[in-house]
Amino acid sequence: MSVPPAAPSSVSARLAELGEFVRDSRAIARVEIRKLLRDPTELVSRAVQPVLWLVVFGQVFSRARGIPTGNIGYLAFMTPGILGQSVLFSAIFYGIAVIWERDLGVVHKLLVSPALRGALVFGKALSAAVRGLIQAVIVYLIAAVLHIGLHWGIANILAVMLAVMLGSAIFATFSLIIACLVKTRERFMGVGQVLTMPLFFASNAIYPLELMPEWLKAIARVNPLTYLVDVLRGLMIVGGESMHSAVLDFGVMGLVFVLLLFVAAKLYPTLVA
Repeated sequence: MSVPPAAPSSVSARLAELGEFVRDSRAIARVEIRKLLRDPTELVSRAVQPVLWLVVFGQVFSRARGIPTGNIGYLAFMTPGILGQSVLFSAIFYGIAVIWERDLGVVHKLLVSPALRGALVFGKALSAAVRGLIQAVIVYLIAAVLHIGLHWGIANILAVMLAVMLGSAIFATFSLIIACLVKTRERFMGVGQVLTMPLFFASNAIYPLELMPEWLKAIARVNPLTYLVDVLRGLMIVGGESMHSAVLDFGVMGLVFVLLLFVAAKLYPTLVA
């Protein structure tokens, strides 16, 4: 038995809803990006961290011979990991700004607006993705100064930017979920500090998974940062090798983002409860 095609009115309604979702998301992202442009001091402070890790930590540990990094030096090996770390650390505390907005009454105004709840969350994820791009530019500049072999092809750079944006969106959305659950800045800071270091060290950012005990490998395999660093290592570094294909890495990150976006959209209205 054949299924009748959807009515034109139904298709038009879905297209109109999609257009509304895109417009609302773009409006939220534009507001968040304007905040960043008015006060870029956060970006300056975030630039210090990758400089310290690559120039100090990387230079010291590049002299060690006990970390297997394949055909590349340790400094090149850790560069994608430091980019992943910068993305994680800058996005994971994104939720505290949402709690601040709640206290100022901004969230209440957004929730009574006709904007879709998913668009409110997706727009904030887009603005976090822009922040991630800035972190990527900083790490690229540092790596170039340190004469690390990078792929400068347009396709590689665009793929790296896409991966960074997706990773930033994942951790920012995860941060928003935490904010909706804990509801206060003090609790959020405590939870955020507890989560960042385990997420970083339970990944392949600064050492390969082969060095980990089995229980830590199991955690690393469900850590989205592992897949972000994996795809970055293959795309950024000359001679760098990924454990998985880029399709698999992007697929896992995309699936995680969709799941987190769905949960965040459900929880966002509870922030004011």
